[in-house]
Formats: sequence, C-alpha cells, structure tokens
Amino acid sequence: MIWLVVVVGLMLLVFLHELGHFSVALVVGMRPRSFYIGFPPAVVRVRRKGIEYGIGAIPLGGFVRIPGMHRPAGADVAAFMSPALREEPGLAPAVQRVRRALEAEDFAAAREALPELRDELDGVRLSRRARRSANRALREVDEGTGEDAYWRQVTWKRVAVIAAGPLMNILVAFVLFFAVLATGAPTGNPTATVAEVRAGTPAAHAGLQAGDRVVAVDGRSARTFDAVSSRVRASHGRPITVTVVRAGRRLTLGPRRTIRAAAGYYIWGFSPGVESVSHPAGASAGLAARECWNVLSGTVTAFGGLFHARERAQVSGPVGIVRQSAVALRLGVNYYLDILGLISMSLAILNLLPLLPLDGGHILFSLVEAVRRRALAREVYERVSVLGLMLIGLIWIIALSNDFGGSAPR
Repeated sequence: MIWLVVVVGLMLLVFLHELGHFSVALVVGMRPRSFYIGFPPAVVRVRRKGIEYGIGAIPLGGFVRIPGMHRPAGADVAAFMSPALREEPGLAPAVQRVRRALEAEDFAAAREALPELRDELDGVRLSRRARRSANRALREVDEGTGEDAYWRQVTWKRVAVIAAGPLMNILVAFVLFFAVLATGAPTGNPTATVAEVRAGTPAAHAGLQAGDRVVAVDGRSARTFDAVSSRVRASHGRPITVTVVRAGRRLTLGPRRTIRAAAGYYIWGFSPGVESVSHPAGASAGLAARECWNVLSGTVTAFGGLFHARERAQVSGPVGIVRQSAVALRLGVNYYLDILGLISMSLAILNLLPLLPLDGGHILFSLVEAVRRRALAREVYERVSVLGLMLIGLIWIIALSNDFGGSAPR
C-alpha cells in the first residue's frame, strides 16, 4: 500500500505539471490535441471535444500536445511523405502543391491544398510505416497552419503556456510546505523513532523497521535518541537487545552485535527521525517561500557540482526518489508531504533549465524568435535538442548509479 501511495503521489506531480500547460493553453486560445500521463502506447484513452485524454504504458512523465510547435516547412513534408512516395509515386503532384506553398510561406494555400492530399492518400494502399509517416505529415501541416498554432502566437502567450508547467510545480511545492509547516514540520532534533534501517546491518537482521519507536536498550529505558545512542555505543561490539513500540505493540528485537562505524564508535545500523513543530499560518507562508528558495539555490549548486563526487552523490533517480518517499511515508504523512514538496520543486527547476527539449529551452527559443522576428526551423530545434538530451542523459546515468550503487552503513 505504501508503494502505491508513493507512485500515485509522483504521478500526481506529473499530472499537475501537465495540467498547468494544458489549462493555460486553453485560456490563451491554443487548443491542445492530447493530454497524457505517461508515454505511449496508450493503456486507456478517450476523446472529448476534439482532445484525446490518455494514460500511457511508460510511467516516466507525461505530455500535452499543443498544435504547431514548429513552423511547417516544405522539407519536413518531403521527409515525412518520402516512404509513401516510394510506394505510390502518383502522390507526387498533391505533395508538391503542399510543399511549394509552404516553401513560399503561403500557409493559407498549403492549408487549402491539404484536403486533396488527404483524399489521394485515402485512395492508395500503403505499408503501416509509410501510412504512419504520411499521417504525421498531414497532421503537422494541418496543425502548423492553423490560427491556434503555437509558433504563430505572440511571445507572451508562448512563454505563458510553457512556463505554466514548472510554475504549477512551484505552487504545489509551496502549498505542501505550507501544509507541513502549519501542521507539524520536522526539525533537526533527533527522536527515538526510527527513520531508516540500513540494509545488511544488525538492526536490519534483527527486524527493526522504519517507524518503530525505541523505548529500551538491553531492558534499560531509553526514550530519547541521546539515551539510545549512548547505550548502543557503550556496547563495544557485544550483542544487544532493542525494545520498540510498533503499531501499539511492544517488541524486543535481538540480541544482535553492534558494529564499529568508520568514525570509531559502535552502531546498530539505523537513523533517527526528528521532532516536529507547528507554526502559525503567516509564519508558515513565509517559511514555505523560504524553503522553495532554499531548494532552488541548493539544486542550482548541485547542478554546478555534477563533476564533483560529493555533490554528485546527492543526485537521486526515480528508484532513489521512490525509496526515500516510502521511508518518509512510514514515518508519517508530513514527512512524506515534505519529500513530495522537494520533488515538486526539483521537477520545476529541472524543467526550467534553458535546454531543449525542456520547458526552459522552449522559453529561451521563444525569446530568441521574438528578437529575430521569425520562427526557427524544426531542424534547428532538433539539433539543439541533441545537446540537451545528452546532458539529461548524463544526469540520469549519475542518478541511476547512485540509486543502484548503494552506500556503506554508518
């Protein structure tokens, strides 16, 4: 059940991000054509008022398809139609009429020539690959020449639609931080409640679990973390028993030997939780805003230190995020909401990096096109996107290596 809640929480963040894009696009007159959580193939999909809503089988994000993201070009039509032309050369005249109109930037004429090409395609037999590519050509021209095409809009509308996704995540993070601060935010003071049990340690072998509250060590009362730590360190490697309260039941775990940490003292292999404190609404709002800023500055620093081992070790991938979220949820709802707020802020910051195909890259290119007073061609976007994808790939490799590389017990 805990893992289900964690996964649903992460999917909700993606949903709200895409909802930001979707809602603002509708408001400014760019009617989206589809709205998906996850990536195709579709598990479930339904069409309502010309918009396809769906859930994809690959749960690694989501997307909103906004019409006409790129200025349509004759070369694009030729490339997409080439498989169909090889199989049916008779399509060439209709294709050329659309292509010539686009090359002359007569988008009205290209739109008028489109029905003829569509009828020609309906009348021929094509392979699945050629049909799919030809249909994409029709879609690109139809959406790219429409009045609601993204590339044809004024700069502020384009920036508003793209920025809406990250801004939604920032808003969600603020709300989550506010809720946590107003109802009980974790402090830096450790408690006798277990936050995490490290794999392969005596605590793990004894059956200690996150969320357990330690009340005694070797039968002697120890209701604060300082008392627990002192008695564990005083064991000097001999077996100890640890008494905990779990779901209202009192359990005694062990005996298990303690182990020597790198710092020289003895441990059992678990991390403590921390105390919580509530704040008034006004103070909670101010502290929530400060927390958002702290995450922003910390994330920027982390990106700057990707090539330094210490900072690189702090980067988590999807496996690490799910694992940390599950640990937090076992400790309590507020711990989990705090982690979810951090993830939401990180998602916003990552998407605002000025790299294609991220949202920040599209914002940057919208501003560049506003200065040059002309839309850039699709191939420019595609070439620059390669660099962005290489950096994103590097971050993913680092994150996944941290997720599966593990760390030594402390």
